[in-house]
Amino acid sequence: MPTRRDALRLTGIAISAAFLNRFSLGADMPLVDASDAFDHILIGSSNLEAAIDWFEKSTGVRPMVGGRHPGRGTRNALASLGKPHYLELLAPDPEQPNVDTPRLKVFRALQSPRTYTWAAATHDMEATRAAAERAGLKFEGPTPGSRKRPDGRVLEWSYLTLADDQNGLLPFFIQWSPQSLHPSEDSPQGCTLKSLQLISPDPGKLDAALRALGIRADIRQGTAPRLAVSLNTPRGTLEL
Repeated sequence: MPTRRDALRLTGIAISAAFLNRFSLGADMPLVDASDAFDHILIGSSNLEAAIDWFEKSTGVRPMVGGRHPGRGTRNALASLGKPHYLELLAPDPEQPNVDTPRLKVFRALQSPRTYTWAAATHDMEATRAAAERAGLKFEGPTPGSRKRPDGRVLEWSYLTLADDQNGLLPFFIQWSPQSLHPSEDSPQGCTLKSLQLISPDPGKLDAALRALGIRADIRQGTAPRLAVSLNTPRGTLEL
């Protein structure tokens, strides 16, 4: 009798299905490209309004204000990169002046918007946590998160943050609540991801960590860690 593994191979699982089930169906499942696995890319800025204007001028698409992150000192604006992916502009929230975190220190010092980190989607956070644990990766979470949109709708999610000595090259993992509308669905359209590259002084270590979590990435050797993102936009290619 054919095994479950044989059946899966015979039916030719699509990449999206492999991604949804890669942890629960075993370590021999195909790796998922980072360009498919990512949920969103974070762009840091010292000022949200200036970042929105910069992105609109660069792309022809004006990001939509998303909301505030209570207790974390940030607020955001969003642009879809085609379902189920999006880009998040993230900046200090002037209405939370007493919040001070390492992330906010970085954002306040920025002279212009730049890539900060990225998030990978998971549909089974407990399996993601177990995979990180098996790989010997240090992490925090899962932790609940939420924000209220300008229209009053509350979005909810949980996230797991990896201890990242690669300065933003390891993603954090996010699982959206089934009741929450994914930001890619109603954020301004027009941009898509062209390429996602991870520049690292230690590409072997980064590659091993990502593969342990089911992700295959385009990793290049470089003297300083950098998340290199290229977007297709109505005004041509934007390199971030």
